[in-house]
Amino acid sequence: MTIAERLRFVLGALEGHRLRSVLSALGIAIGIAAVILLTSLGEGTRRYIVSEFSQFGTNLIAVVPGNVKTIGIPGVFGGSTHPLDLEDAAAIRRLDGVGAVTPVVMGQARVEHRRMGRSVYIYGVSHEVPATWRFQVGEGAFLPAADYSRKAQVAVLGPRVARELFGGASPLGERIKIGGQTFRVIGVMAPKGQLLGFDIDDAAYIPAGTAMALFNLRECHEIDVAADDAAGVDALVGSIHALLTKRHRGQEDFTIQTQADMLGALSRVMGMITLAVGGIAGISLLVGAIGILTIMWVSVHERTFEIGLLRALGVTRSGVAGLFLLEAVTLSLAGGLGGLAAGYAIKAALKIAVPGLPMEVPWYAVAGALAMSFGVGMASGYLPARRAASLDPVEALRAE
Repeated sequence: MTIAERLRFVLGALEGHRLRSVLSALGIAIGIAAVILLTSLGEGTRRYIVSEFSQFGTNLIAVVPGNVKTIGIPGVFGGSTHPLDLEDAAAIRRLDGVGAVTPVVMGQARVEHRRMGRSVYIYGVSHEVPATWRFQVGEGAFLPAADYSRKAQVAVLGPRVARELFGGASPLGERIKIGGQTFRVIGVMAPKGQLLGFDIDDAAYIPAGTAMALFNLRECHEIDVAADDAAGVDALVGSIHALLTKRHRGQEDFTIQTQADMLGALSRVMGMITLAVGGIAGISLLVGAIGILTIMWVSVHERTFEIGLLRALGVTRSGVAGLFLLEAVTLSLAGGLGGLAAGYAIKAALKIAVPGLPMEVPWYAVAGALAMSFGVGMASGYLPARRAASLDPVEALRAE
């Protein structure tokens, strides 16, 4: 038999039992659609988070108080032996390879101007925020260069806060109250948008020393360090570690995190999602494979005379086995292609319904889905094909 004749034979057999064929392929289609949807959601989330972190550059290092390996809760809740303070930040700034340093003190306070006001996040930082975080000043200037511990009653507003307090008027030079204390507005940040759902534009920035007094704190929530270049991040991490260990009397009561560490944690999360996707898809594909195996086994029994006729016409045992194996693979691939189409259609519908939903279908998911469909077809069709090939042609012809 030629290849064209084999295909016509297989398609004719599937056409003859249309409903049964569709139901058999449905399990495969559900499994493949699940693979496409969950993989695209995982890949879209990964790309979204990577892009969010990348807006701060690739050379950012975060130092937080508390050793997460032993304490588990860094920051003011960790109760570290020696807190990170502004002197630590100043010492780090003097290291070789440091491009910028920003000690960070965070809190919430009510920001008021005349009768307008509400509670927003207040960041106590240094004048090097634009260089450390790659932020841009939209109007006026950022905090003046000064010693980290210096207290000054000046503030820079996020664009959303400025818009809500002053409308379309310029806030530069105006007096506002933060936590009941009077500050002079010297700048407004350029719009930055959101980071992982948090509105960066809805904040105000004041000197770190002023923030410590305002919130009655004695330590920084973290110290962010920008290396001169991405290639020097690892060396700078070692220098920061040695410096802080020495300053903290030999105790490693701090944690240093790079963007590579954060992306590594993200990869581990994505790995867990991938395992979940594999489990869901595996169950659906197993159900589909059992369905195809059952249908093909029944088909061999129903077409015993047909098998005997093929053998009588000179088709070899391997030829008969190949026909039934091709039928199983065709059925499985049809389910796989249907699942791909359904997955893409559902993805498009979700993007329309939820425009901000990050979904990207990686090429390897499509290739893997087709490979799984082929593998399921081969696995589920093997036993029926072997049984069909083992039938005695004379006995098969008598079965009619």
